[in-house]
Parts: sequence; structure tokens; C-alpha cells
Amino acid sequence: MRRKMSALLVASLCLGLTACGSSSSSETTAASTTAAEADAAQDDSGESSEAPEASGDPISVCIVYTGNLGDKSYNDSCNEGAQRAVEDFGIELRSLEGTTAAEWEANLVAACEEGYDLIIGASSNIADYIVEHGPDYPDTKFAVIDTTVDLPNVQSISFAQNQGSFLAGAAAAMFTEKTDIEGVNEDAIIGWVGGMDIPVLHDFYVGYEQGAKYINPDITILQAFAGTWTDPLRGKELTLAQYEQGADIVMNVASGTGTGVLEGAAESGLYAIGVDLNQDADQPGHVLTSMVKRVDNACYLVIESVVNGTFEGGSTRYLDLEAGGVSLTDFSVMREALGDQFPEDIVERCNELADQIISGEIVVDNYEGFGPEA
Repeated sequence: MRRKMSALLVASLCLGLTACGSSSSSETTAASTTAAEADAAQDDSGESSEAPEASGDPISVCIVYTGNLGDKSYNDSCNEGAQRAVEDFGIELRSLEGTTAAEWEANLVAACEEGYDLIIGASSNIADYIVEHGPDYPDTKFAVIDTTVDLPNVQSISFAQNQGSFLAGAAAAMFTEKTDIEGVNEDAIIGWVGGMDIPVLHDFYVGYEQGAKYINPDITILQAFAGTWTDPLRGKELTLAQYEQGADIVMNVASGTGTGVLEGAAESGLYAIGVDLNQDADQPGHVLTSMVKRVDNACYLVIESVVNGTFEGGSTRYLDLEAGGVSLTDFSVMREALGDQFPEDIVERCNELADQIISGEIVVDNYEGFGPEA
């Protein structure tokens, strides 16, 4: 009965998406098709046909994204890990993209109905839907990245984005004092632009603020949320507004929206900090460094655990600075752009701060609900 209700939910969600004129027609079609295929694969008892693992077929994996691939950030990083798993393990991979909450839920339920061996919720936005629907599919393995879901068939992977952001904030605070560099003003003001206003981004910001104030307790930090992962124009608009308020460097934490942050830096002759992937070369000479978050490794590791039979539902992996889950890039693109003007002291200090975080000499604060014990 639960399976039938889920199939009806997929159908109703997809009809709703069509009626609303969704811009993601491919995702709508994928959702309705997978539900139909799942019904056809069931026998008279309502149970799924032979599992791929039992039949010797390749492991099947579906990743549900909150946003689109091609963001040059979070989603692309996750996909890099998945593609590496395809090459190494020969898995069957499907990616479902969506830009609205209705699409995210429809895609997740569709994946459940189709009977994948592993379903990965690529961001914390998927967590509530896994909590709601995961118990109806106790034989399906789920993973969620960037948050924690406490269910016996869900493996959670989270990051110490607060630690990486501490280093980014420290770098920004030091850079804004380098008034000999073109575009850097005399005001101790830096910026930060996030995508959706969700808890994990507050964990980013807590670290960024602490790192900046570790360098300069009197620094001003401007904060804004775009409310979306997929609107570069909005990202640029918010960034330009912060430049107008005196910031000369802004951190991007906005996935696809963040390309606008970087474009705004280049067009204004000012500076930004990238996120998730190495974005230093996206706007060369205008991206000081990037806070790399190894979403690719998280995705790869959970797929590897299913392939090797070591998947642990009800567990959480926490990838911090010491484990290589987060880091700053090596500043090489900006070093080349600035030449002799490049401030090597920033790199040296950030390396020192990283060592102090790893040793425990510096303890970076977490937003409520985050951290290794969360």
C-alpha cells in the first residue's frame, strides 16, 4: 500500500510541476517515467523483482540534486566523484536535477520507486524528503551529503565547512588590508554571499566571521542570501551591492548563483573567494583563493562502501580539515596575476592557522546542530 501511495505521489507531483510550467521538463518526465517503470517491475505481491546485486548486475546509483549540473561548484564536485566511481567500479549512474522543492521530492520518490541500490541526496535540502520517504523503502540504501539523517538505512556525510571558512575569512581580512593592490580600499570591510538560507550555510558563515575577526576584531562583514542556487544575476546583484558598501572582497557560497559573485568581482575590478571546487581560474586575477569542499570524495566514498559491502546505515562521516575534507587552494592563480605584489604573508599565515586548527590550538565554532558530535 505504501508503494502504491508513493507512486500516486510521484504522479501527482509531476502533474503539479507540469501545471506550474516548470522550467525543468526533463526532470518532470524522468519522475513520471520512473514511477511507471517501478510499477511494471513489481510482481502480483507488490514486491520488487530480483535486486541487481543478487542478479549480478552492476550497482545502480541515483543522485538527486538540488539545482543543476554545470554550476562549477557544489553539484559539479559531487558529479566528479560519481563519475570517478563509474570509471573505477562500473556502476550504473543516473542524475536527477531540479530547481524547486516540488521537483526535489518528486525526483527522490521516483528514484525510490525505480529501485536503485543507492540513492544519494546531494545536499541538505533533500534531507527532509529522505526522512519522510526513506522508511517506506527499508531495503534501499540512502546517503545524504552535508547534513545528518538518523535512519537505519541512511549514511550521512558532513563537512567541517566552518574550519575551511575560518581560513577563508582570515585570508579575506588580511587581503583587505593590502591597499597597495589595485582595487583594495582603506576600509576593513569584507563580504559574504550565500545561496539558500539554510543551516549548513550558517555553519560556513560562523567560521568565516570567526576567522576574519581572529585577524581583525574590528572588521565589518556584510552578509546576504540570494534565496536560490541557480540565479547568477541575483548573485552578481548582491555582490555589487556589497562592493558599493565598501567591501573589496566577497566570499561566494552560492553554487550556481555564485558564478554571478565571481563575475561581479571581475567586472568591478575587485575580488572574491570561491567555494566547493577550485574556482581560482574562473575569473583569473579576481579570485584570491577557493574554500574547497571535497563533495567529490564524499560521493565516491559512499558509492565505494556499497560496492565493497561496507555501507553502514545510521552512521555519519565527518570530513574536517585534518581529514582533507576542506582546504584552501594554493593561491597560485592570484600569485601569477599579481606577480611581485602578491602578499605571500597571507599564504604563510593561513598555513599556520590550519596547523593550529588541526592541533586543537584554535577551536572553530559551529552553527547549532553541526560539528563532529552532531
